[in-house]
Amino acid sequence: MSEAFPDTIEGPQVSHTMTGHVVIAPDKFRGSLTSPEVAAHVAAGLRLAGAGDVPVVELPVADGGDGTVDAVVASGFTRIETRVTGPAGDPVTASYAVRDEPGARVAVIELAEASGLRRLPGEPVPLTATSRGTGELIAHAVRHGATRIVLGLGGSACTDGGAGMAQALGARLLDAAGNDLPAGGAALRDLHTIDASGLLRGFEVIVASDVDNPLLGPYGAAAVYGPQKGASPQDVAVLEAGLARLAAVAAHTHGLAGAAEHDGVVRAMGVAGRPGAGAAGGVGFGALTFLGAEIRPGIGYLLDLVDFDRHVEGARLVITGEGSIDEQTLRGKAPVGVAAAAAKHGVPVVAVCGRRTVGDDELRAACIEAAYALTDVEPDVRRCMAEAGPLLERLAARIAAVHLVNE
Repeated sequence: MSEAFPDTIEGPQVSHTMTGHVVIAPDKFRGSLTSPEVAAHVAAGLRLAGAGDVPVVELPVADGGDGTVDAVVASGFTRIETRVTGPAGDPVTASYAVRDEPGARVAVIELAEASGLRRLPGEPVPLTATSRGTGELIAHAVRHGATRIVLGLGGSACTDGGAGMAQALGARLLDAAGNDLPAGGAALRDLHTIDASGLLRGFEVIVASDVDNPLLGPYGAAAVYGPQKGASPQDVAVLEAGLARLAAVAAHTHGLAGAAEHDGVVRAMGVAGRPGAGAAGGVGFGALTFLGAEIRPGIGYLLDLVDFDRHVEGARLVITGEGSIDEQTLRGKAPVGVAAAAAKHGVPVVAVCGRRTVGDDELRAACIEAAYALTDVEPDVRRCMAEAGPLLERLAARIAAVHLVNE
C-alpha cells in the first residue's frame, strides 16, 4: 500500500468573481523572484493603482525549467520534500509536486531541483556531475503512488546523458570488468554493458521541454551546453565521447527504447538523433531511452496542467512575463506560450520583465501588445534585481492606468 500524500491543496489565488477578470500568468524573474512572487507583486500593484475592484486570478507558469515546481504548487499541487543526491554527489533537499487526477496520480519533477547548477556546493564539476538525484526523485514519487511523471528539464549541472538518473532507477551501467561506472559523463567512455533488468517500471513519463537539440554533434548536449556548465574545449570532447558511447551501447541493449531491431539492424542515430535528446545534458536521451518518455513542448503542456484555458475564458486581460524578454523569449518560452494560448480566446496580453531587448513589432507578432520593464522605472540593473518586487508594483500601476482603470 503506497503512502498517501496530503489531501489538502491550495488552488490559484482568486479574488472576487471570474467575470471580466485579469489573469496574471508570469514565469519567474531569475535571481530575483519566483513566479508566484511575481504574480503576487503584480496583483498588489493593480490594487494600489485603483484597480482593486477588478477580479484577479494569480496563475504562475513555467516552461519546464527551474521554477516549475513552484508554479504548479501555486496552481493546486502539493509539494513533497525529500533528500536526494546532488549533482556533485553530496546530499541535497529537493522537492517535487503531486496531484491526483482521474485515473492517475501526477508528479511534476523539475530536474533543476535535484541536479541543477544551483545545487552545486562550489565550482562546476562538468566531467563528474550526475543526474542521479533526479532519478531518486522519480523513484520516490513512484513508490508513493505516482503513475504519471512530468519531468521538466532545464538548468542542469550535468552532461551524463541521464546515466545517473537511470542508475537511481535500477539500471546498471558496467565497464568491461563488470564494475558499476562512477558518476558523470566522462566515465561513460568506459561503458561496456547496460543491464536494464532492474529498472523501476509501471509509470509513464512526459518530458516538458522546448529544447530541440539532439544528443550528439555540433548542436548536441556537450557542444552547446557543456561550456555553460564549466566544460573546457577538452572537457567537451571527453563528454561527447562518453555520450556517444552511451548511445552506442544503449542501441544494442534489448529492453530499452531505441534498441536494435530483432534482425540486429541498428537505425542510424536512433533515439540519440531525436529533437530534445540533448536537453539537460542528455537527460532527454536518458528519459527517452530508459523510461520510454514522450517529449512535449514545455509551456504548452504545463499550461494544460494548470488549466490555463479555463482560467482565461472571459478574461479582459492577461499579464505575463519573465526576467528578460529577448530573442530567446520569442523562440517559445513561457510568455509567448501564454500569449498564444490567450490569443485563442481573443484576450489581449501585456508582459512585465526585468529588461527587454526586442521591439514592439516583434512583440505584437508574438501576440503581446506591450511589455513593461523594470529598467523603464529604474535604470540601475542591480537595483532592479534587489528591489524587483516594489518596482513590479509600480509597473503594475502603469498597466492598470493604461489597460484597466481608463477602459
